[in-house]
Amino acid sequence: MTSQIDARLLPSRVLASGATIPVIGMGTFGSDRYSADDVATAVAGAIRSGYRLVDCAAVYGNESQIGAVLESAIADVAPREDLFVMSKVWNDAHAPEDAVASVHRSLQHLRLDYLDAVFVHWPFPNHHPPHAEAGMRDPHARPYVHERYMETWHALENLVDAGLVRHLGTSNVTIPKLTLILEDARIAPALIEMELHPCFQQPELFRYAVDHDVQPIGYSPLGSPSRPERDRSDDDLVDVDHPIVQRIARNHGVHPALVCLKWAVARGQIPIPFSVKQEQYAANLAAVLSDPLTPTELEDMRGVERNNRLIKGQVFLWDGSESWLDLWDVDGTIPGWNGYGSPRAQGDR
Repeated sequence: MTSQIDARLLPSRVLASGATIPVIGMGTFGSDRYSADDVATAVAGAIRSGYRLVDCAAVYGNESQIGAVLESAIADVAPREDLFVMSKVWNDAHAPEDAVASVHRSLQHLRLDYLDAVFVHWPFPNHHPPHAEAGMRDPHARPYVHERYMETWHALENLVDAGLVRHLGTSNVTIPKLTLILEDARIAPALIEMELHPCFQQPELFRYAVDHDVQPIGYSPLGSPSRPERDRSDDDLVDVDHPIVQRIARNHGVHPALVCLKWAVARGQIPIPFSVKQEQYAANLAAVLSDPLTPTELEDMRGVERNNRLIKGQVFLWDGSESWLDLWDVDGTIPGWNGYGSPRAQGDR
């Protein structure tokens, strides 16, 4: 029997629209290691446990199975208005008509009349097969071209107008890209999904988003121990092994993973950990409801930052790009490609 926490006790954050979103959610990216049915079963258990935020994506290949779970949960556990369900448009659907079709498929698969949020999953039009190796390249891939991205965005804005989507979100963007999007969006992004964990805190992007009323959603909040092999390298750090994280875990008598979640919620981001194990996702939820980190411990956690990006995105590189660093605008500029022209510079108007 799944232990249940009264969902009414779960704190929430207020978005720029005035809508609320739970402070922790259930991730559903497990397709590299778990079947769609395994993930859906975990989502069912998580909702019974008290979760009300579910983070989905078209590319995960499990929205149909999760849809059956959501339909049952809405009938028996929680009314639709108590759930916050998110999905994402994958990189092969950036053409405006394809983006709209993707959202309609997600609505059909998830058995919902509307989505609480839709994200553009990555800002790079691209396609690669499941389980792609890090060195695989799509010959049609290209870098970020702002005008093309905004065509996708404007198509999604129309879905907000139609009542099919409540909020829009960016994902895997940088400050230069987010700056341009905020300038040109008719409906501003309410959310940004970004890799966030103690060894990769992205303080500049995090603060920029918060200052512009964009709520950060933190994926890989535990340091992504189950991430695909293509995203692993010998110099990656393990967050739960960091001495500061382990010391704080001993102080609270909990697993170091729960310290990562307590820190995330206290900092202001919304973590979306994934697990198929009932004892783990139940413990994740319980951890953010009690025994918070002290101010001193939160300050100590700032010292865990090591700029240790784990999800590097190598498979999204285009012909002529030099390394995965090109995806992340590390020098503050957006790399262009002569075949498409240079994206507008951050300072241009």
